[in-house]
Amino acid sequence: MATHKPGPSSAERPNDAHSLQQALDAVRVGAWSWDIRTGDLIWDKEMPQVLDIAPDFFDGRIETWRNLIHPEDLPVVLAQAEHALREGAEYNVKHRVRRPDGTVVWVAVRGRIVVGEDGAPARMVGRLWETNESLVALDSVGRALRHMSDGFLAVDTAWRVLYVNVLAERLLGPSRELVGRTLWDIREVNTPGLESACRRAVADRRPTGLDLRLPVDGRWYHLRLIPVPDGLTVYLTDVTERRRAEEQRLAAEHAAAERAARIGELTAALAEALTAEDVVAAAAERVLPLFGATGLIVQARQSGRVQPVGSVGYPRAFLDELAKGGIPAASPIELALHDGIPRFIDSMEEMKADYPEMGVLPGLSGKQAWAFLPLVVSGRAVGGCVVSFDRPRHLTGEERTLLVALSGLVAQALERARQYDAEHGRAQALQRGLLPRALPALPAVTAAARYLPASEGTLGGDWYDVIPLSADRVALVIGDVMGHGLHEAATMGRLRTAVHTLAGLELPPDELFSHLNDLVSELGDDFYATCLYALYDPASGVCTFAGAGHPPPAVVHPDGTLHFADVAANPPLGAATPPFETTELKLPEGSLLVLYTDGFVESARRDIDSGIEQLAKALTVGLDGARGADRSPVREAPPRPRPGTPHRHSEAGHLERLCESLVSALLPAQEETSDDAALLIARTHILPADDMASWPLPEDPAAAGVARGHVRHQLGQWQLDDLVATTELIASELVGNVVRHAKGPVRLRLLRSRTLICEVSDGSLTTPRIRRALDTDEGGRGLQLVAALSHRWGTRYTSEGKCIWTEQPLPEPVR
Repeated sequence: MATHKPGPSSAERPNDAHSLQQALDAVRVGAWSWDIRTGDLIWDKEMPQVLDIAPDFFDGRIETWRNLIHPEDLPVVLAQAEHALREGAEYNVKHRVRRPDGTVVWVAVRGRIVVGEDGAPARMVGRLWETNESLVALDSVGRALRHMSDGFLAVDTAWRVLYVNVLAERLLGPSRELVGRTLWDIREVNTPGLESACRRAVADRRPTGLDLRLPVDGRWYHLRLIPVPDGLTVYLTDVTERRRAEEQRLAAEHAAAERAARIGELTAALAEALTAEDVVAAAAERVLPLFGATGLIVQARQSGRVQPVGSVGYPRAFLDELAKGGIPAASPIELALHDGIPRFIDSMEEMKADYPEMGVLPGLSGKQAWAFLPLVVSGRAVGGCVVSFDRPRHLTGEERTLLVALSGLVAQALERARQYDAEHGRAQALQRGLLPRALPALPAVTAAARYLPASEGTLGGDWYDVIPLSADRVALVIGDVMGHGLHEAATMGRLRTAVHTLAGLELPPDELFSHLNDLVSELGDDFYATCLYALYDPASGVCTFAGAGHPPPAVVHPDGTLHFADVAANPPLGAATPPFETTELKLPEGSLLVLYTDGFVESARRDIDSGIEQLAKALTVGLDGARGADRSPVREAPPRPRPGTPHRHSEAGHLERLCESLVSALLPAQEETSDDAALLIARTHILPADDMASWPLPEDPAAAGVARGHVRHQLGQWQLDDLVATTELIASELVGNVVRHAKGPVRLRLLRSRTLICEVSDGSLTTPRIRRALDTDEGGRGLQLVAALSHRWGTRYTSEGKCIWTEQPLPEPVR
């Protein structure tokens, strides 16, 4: 018999009291209680009578009782007591008692262990009676056993049922159908493991048990198997309520553990939430399931009013009405924000009765119960949170407390997210301000670009630019300041400005990079930048590349062939030692240049070589897709469009679609990136031969007249008669300056593009400059005159010397 917890035993229940009293009256039974810890033994008044000894003989000591046990039986009695204490089993023994007068009587003793609050055995209580009483008395005990509140079966050594009591008959069937049958053949108790449990109990001489559900009443019973010398006794105890209480306890523990896990997940998710949208998503995913809620609105206080920043589980009609009409001043959330006290509304009826100012909003929401929670940080309300339910719902005190605690976590995360959003917005505005707002429309190239910040939203150092130069030449630039942050973004802005300035001085790419390298070196030993500079001349179709630690550009010819240009591998700016090597490529009309930073092709899941290979594949697919969208049947170079024409707009759209295709392939929206990225795509165009004219000039004073003759003839062919006079004067002044102050060879070139370009080149490196002429000076006003007649003018240096150029706007065509 297993150790019992304190409480009434089966024999002490009120229903059995009368029958047991009758049995006890017929059979003299003594009761005893042994304090295991102190050794004190207490007898009731029946004990001396059963043993037939004087009442004052027993002094309450366990040693006195041991002295009464027959010496031959004492080892067995002690072994049985030790077994009961060790295993928590029933104490059941028959032995002889030797009275003080020397006579002997046989007694039967049964007891059970009572555990203390610490779970250890504290007392053993039991009864004692003389074993040679009359059969009538023994029958009285049998009747008490038959009608006790537990089911009882006696089983022999062959596992056959010998006896069943009344409750066992009610649960398992009439005794005539049970007696003689093998225990585990009875259908009602034939549960897996019963036979093995019975055999194990008898073999180990140790009580065991199992739970089963009986079909007669659908209740749970504990089947207690206790081995006895002549077989097995089986007790059936109703444990339904105990199991239900245990299940409720386990369910409560499981719910508490799940709540704790959800709270832990919410805390972790909110700690990682960067934006207000992240906070709403984290709260919806982790808070709503805890309470069986179906709707969530998170609101922030902005400019004195509460504005929703995100919602989950609400219909569009409700959100539109909320956006249109706003939140009423007497709404539960406004009141909660005002006094800091949450509002819990259990039903639609309660909402309409207590807050009639809400109007149609509750009905449009599709909800039936709400919790309106203020979001408070450092005693200041920063917003509100509304948790709602599809059906009426009364939240318990524990649930309300938990919701308020969770709202505190949401409040802290929302405040951090709002600060991040503000900082991120300012950072993005700064980043946009450092990059070109729009790419210029130029005769030499049609371009499109993309800048993609890192997923964390940190400022980066990637940039791109398209810089128009003289003679319709254009500089395509892309670069990357290593690192992330405000300092790196500012350095990027300085470099972009420097490139603009140096390019405007018409410096060749290698010399321009030398100046950039000096600038980066002056920033400190920890600053480096990669850069790729492509100078394209539409008159010759030649593109000159200079690179500093940057990935190579992709070049796609009009026939679709693709390769990556073999640009000289110079070290990054800040680590290089001039001179810088340059590379020249002759590009056919309609070629495509693709410039990019390492963040566009390199990521945590691929190295830069794999990324460049993926870029090549994406370019092939993207070009086919973009052409398909344009419905161009063949891969051939399109005719050279002029800026502002419909064809040029179509070409720009083609490049925009190609940009989107490449971004989707290499940087999909759902992929986290740790680096910013820039992409610049340009389609090149060659200046048609009939828009260019060039002549050598003699190195004597007659050269000015020859130049004027070439100008009159060529502008007449181009039907630019309105520009003949000014262009003759410009050419005459420039050629005259060369003859007087420079050296040959001298050459005149005219280019017709979006402007009329007039160039005079010579073999001298002397820089022409405008000087102030005195009233008495007979010369020195030539360049002043050139500057007054031109829209723009300047000087660039070439490998043979220098070139002075001017630009004049073309007259509007006659309609």
